[in-house]
Amino acid sequence: MEELIKSLKILLADVHVMSSITHGFHWNVEGNDFPEWHSKFDEIYSDVYESTDAIAENIRKCGDYAPFTLQRFIEFTSIPDNTPLDSSPKSFVSNLYEVNNYVLNTLYDVFSKANSLNKQGIANFIAERIDIHEKHGWMLRASLKGL
Repeated sequence: MEELIKSLKILLADVHVMSSITHGFHWNVEGNDFPEWHSKFDEIYSDVYESTDAIAENIRKCGDYAPFTLQRFIEFTSIPDNTPLDSSPKSFVSNLYEVNNYVLNTLYDVFSKANSLNKQGIANFIAERIDIHEKHGWMLRASLKGL
């Protein structure tokens, strides 16, 4: 159970970091396609942020406390600090695609551990998040071809 809890804490940190990064892209994107990317980043960060409460609640259901300070998120996250070179949509989308892949890897890890412990409620929730993040990845990857 300890490994599942640790993976959930990493996931909570990764999702919080992804939400913050995407929100920053929403604020700072520039270029000809500004309105489209401003809206798309809003859509992604809103979705990602909304998942944080359920992740924290799953940590609590496992009998541990959910981290909530920035310092603890920094300690737990698997996402490296990799600030984009500029504020162009291409730079932001490329960076977000990489960040999303880190989150997906953590989701796959949590899913595997939840299944091995027969924690089906957690596994079902994580399976839904995997599907959502795979869709984010597909859209970001497809968008990079046109930027």
